[in-house]
Amino acid sequence: MRYVVVIARSAQEHFKGLDARWRSSLKKAMRKHLETAPTRRSKRKIKRLRGLRQPQYRLRVGEMRVYYDVNDEEKRVEVLGFVLKPQTTDWLNEHGVPE
Repeated sequence: MRYVVVIARSAQEHFKGLDARWRSSLKKAMRKHLETAPTRRSKRKIKRLRGLRQPQYRLRVGEMRVYYDVNDEEKRVEVLGFVLKPQTTDWLNEHGVPE
């Protein structure tokens, strides 16, 4: 069964400001990974984040990171942010919710 991918309002604003190539790459990766198996961890693409209650997961798309939460009961993925790799620590410090 497919998951429904919902992008948070703050992430939508950032997404709209990205270059068309980034938007295309991110859409393709979200369809491939988040709609079908958002919790399937791999060394390269999907990682479960430790020490954080939110966001729960990170998807790597080139130099961009997609941070998201998964609700298995509702089959829903909520994308919380799109962040370039060098800015991830600052973004997680500002937006992450510790356990």
